[in-house]
Amino acid sequence: MMTNLFSTFDPSTNMNLSLNWLGALMGMFMIPTTFWFLPSRYSIIWITILNMLHKEFKILLGPLNHSGSTFIFISLFFFILFNNFMGLFPFIFTSTSHLSMTLSLALPLWLSFMIFGWFNNTQHMLTHLVPQGTPPILMPFMVCIETISNIIRPGTLAVRLAANMIAGHLLLTLLGNTGSSLSFLLINILLILQILLLTLEFAVSIIQSYVFAILSTLYSSEVI
Repeated sequence: MMTNLFSTFDPSTNMNLSLNWLGALMGMFMIPTTFWFLPSRYSIIWITILNMLHKEFKILLGPLNHSGSTFIFISLFFFILFNNFMGLFPFIFTSTSHLSMTLSLALPLWLSFMIFGWFNNTQHMLTHLVPQGTPPILMPFMVCIETISNIIRPGTLAVRLAANMIAGHLLLTLLGNTGSSLSFLLINILLILQILLLTLEFAVSIIQSYVFAILSTLYSSEVI
């Protein structure tokens, strides 16, 4: 019996060690060995997805993207996707539901973009603070608004991913805890609802990892 509703998101184990963070690496162990036999069905599907993502990120980065720069965001997409999927399995820790995990992904990326942009394209970064067509009297306010919106970007990236992962898992947990007090008919209805919610969470896992990678790509394209 859970003492707290949020205990499912507790990274510590019975030994008071944060061993649940090892769940972030479990995706690597789940890749079947037949994946490495070329050409296998796994590799064909994998390469197809890689090519689709590469084309998508290449368009977003624009004509000034460097060779291989899209693979940073492709790797980020798959890393978040693996961790989101792992959290859908029972009794497996969801690492992407913690801000310590999502912020450690978003903050270094955003900080590196800002350092690169301000050191190499200072004039370009300054022009981004004042949108085109802004009246002169509103320029100081626009600079403040754009600066604040730029600073909170890593926070919004991290909170969006963590909140979406927590919300679905909490709903599944709340509904699951009511099963012991329900009748046979209501339990069948509950099982159907849980399956539908699990399907929704499956879609949310893909969407949120894609959104995180896409927004990171858009932020990087603004500093070039």
